[in-house]
Amino acid sequence: MSAVLVTGGSGYLATRLIADLLRSGVEVRTTVRSLASEPEVREAVRRAGADDGGLQVVTASLTADDGWAEALAGVEDVHHLASPMIQSSDPDEVVVPARDGALRVLRAARDAGARRVVLTSSFAAVGYSPKPVRDYTEDDWTDPATPGLPAYPLSKAVAERAAWDFVAQEGGGLELVALNPTWIAGPTLTTAARSSLAFFTAQLEGRMPVVPRQRFGIADVRDVADAHRAAMVTPEAAGRRYLLLADGPTRTFLEVAAVLRDRLGALASRVATEEAPGEEAPPLVIHNDRAKAELGFRPRPAETTIVETAESLRDLGLLAEPDRP
Repeated sequence: MSAVLVTGGSGYLATRLIADLLRSGVEVRTTVRSLASEPEVREAVRRAGADDGGLQVVTASLTADDGWAEALAGVEDVHHLASPMIQSSDPDEVVVPARDGALRVLRAARDAGARRVVLTSSFAAVGYSPKPVRDYTEDDWTDPATPGLPAYPLSKAVAERAAWDFVAQEGGGLELVALNPTWIAGPTLTTAARSSLAFFTAQLEGRMPVVPRQRFGIADVRDVADAHRAAMVTPEAAGRRYLLLADGPTRTFLEVAAVLRDRLGALASRVATEEAPGEEAPPLVIHNDRAKAELGFRPRPAETTIVETAESLRDLGLLAEPDRP
């Protein structure tokens, strides 16, 4: 059996996927920007009960060609998770590495004779352009020309479009599947509280007295990792996109905060009770029917995800102690 490649190996989702693959008996090769992060990756997957003896860590960057041919050598299955998660006033600092990195991976996968690439895209590539009614399926696309579109959703829309165009025009039979999760939360295996975890740490540490007025879907990191593995082995998934999120209504940040307060007692004593001034977030419906029907997607309840995210941050010692008088 050939190794499976997972890009962006030190990430929140990647460590979870790597651990799941290793536990299933698959040998995994993963890319990082620097081998200095290798010990952290290995420690993270061991936290999930995986044996890291079957893990190979190699270097490759989204912004350079070096290393990708070697990373793809002998690989049939590619999970492309790496993408920049930076805040910048210059969209090109986010868009260019996201787009060019995806194309580098796809090109190297094609040249290596890989069978399929499963791409972590995002709801940001689906639902960030206005609609009269905010009801979204996989047929919807974020238009990069949308006025005022922030750099991150712009990067996800541009990168996913570029990936589909490449496979259609130059793929040489390479298969592509895109997963479009909403806001990813859930227990972390890493000690770097980035992305959605930064919201939880800010809430639990009392550093965010009011929360933004925004409505969104929640996807559990464990469910997204499961969907990655299902998308790789489901024949009819080739050429498809899949929205991933928990069942039920979408949530606001204030509703997430309320779950923390209601379920976690003293741990959530500093969580916000107010929203920032402004208009109420409009209704939002996001459909996960395709993933459930075709990938067997069975998401955890959003409340479970919210609570277990906070508990994992506590258990890993990632929360600052409150100031003492």
